[in-house]
Amino acid sequence: MEPQKFQDTFKRIEAEIRKVIVGHDDAIRKVLIAFFAGGHVLLEGVPGLGKTLLVKAFSAAIGMSFKRIQFTPDLMPSDIVGTEVLAESGGRREFQFKKGPVFAHVVLADEINRATPKTQSAVLEAMEEKQVTVFGESHLLESPFMVMATQNPIELEGTYPLPEAQLDRFFFKLLVTSPTQVELREILKRTTGTESGETNRVLSGDGGQHINDMKQLLRQVLIAPPIEDYVVRLVHGTQPAAQNGSVAPASVRNYLRFGSSPRGAQSIILGAKGNALAEGRVHVSYEDVEKVLYPALRHRIILNFQAEAENVSADQIIAEVVKQVPRT
Repeated sequence: MEPQKFQDTFKRIEAEIRKVIVGHDDAIRKVLIAFFAGGHVLLEGVPGLGKTLLVKAFSAAIGMSFKRIQFTPDLMPSDIVGTEVLAESGGRREFQFKKGPVFAHVVLADEINRATPKTQSAVLEAMEEKQVTVFGESHLLESPFMVMATQNPIELEGTYPLPEAQLDRFFFKLLVTSPTQVELREILKRTTGTESGETNRVLSGDGGQHINDMKQLLRQVLIAPPIEDYVVRLVHGTQPAAQNGSVAPASVRNYLRFGSSPRGAQSIILGAKGNALAEGRVHVSYEDVEKVLYPALRHRIILNFQAEAENVSADQIIAEVVKQVPRT
């Protein structure tokens, strides 16, 4: 696949999503980058900002199957992955596997932090291995496969914070913010009048093969060794304990319990490659790295009690790391 074809398809999908989503241009681009990089996305924002609508518009634009799972405290793991049911076939009874809603190309885990830790863990294998295991038998999921989860940051009653192991499996964590006055006027125009936008399918025919070609092209994007070294230094800069003689910034030592895992560096590089292709380039720049740095790391650095007491955010820590770590 030619880079120009990647960029054209990428922009057409963006345009279709924007027919129903006002604003959130950066979130739309990051969702697409994560998808073509083979990752999953966690969307965080207060209710009513269009998180669920964004996921629906995205799945409609790429023409892939879509399932929504509403996470609640009484949801069981079998409600997600499926279970064995007793069925009669040819005069004999036997157990058959009944697929759960996780068997789709795009899965929306709505309000994922409302389910119990046991149920949340049911999607861990699906996110990492692209398969689920039920009664000792593994079942492959659809390809391509992407989980997009939403959570409300302000409502704590009846919620269970996502464990670090599951957070680490999300490629990006995106913060969905409130619309500006101009955007709010446009939202009201679209939702309270007679006209409403509709998302059309961009990929026709063998869309799955087209997506696979785009994924392969993304990984072929060039990244110079000095930029790779910069990513390594950034991720090491989030480690509270000194490594290889390096000294972490004071904010990291004071406010972090744990720094980013190697998955953080992987997400930064793949995300930077996707951003470069979306802008029509076949090589990664320092700017590409810094555009994806925050969504790739903000859920992978673990704040301590002092940070919570002083209301210090993960993004503030990342900003300090960027200031302290030179590009060369």
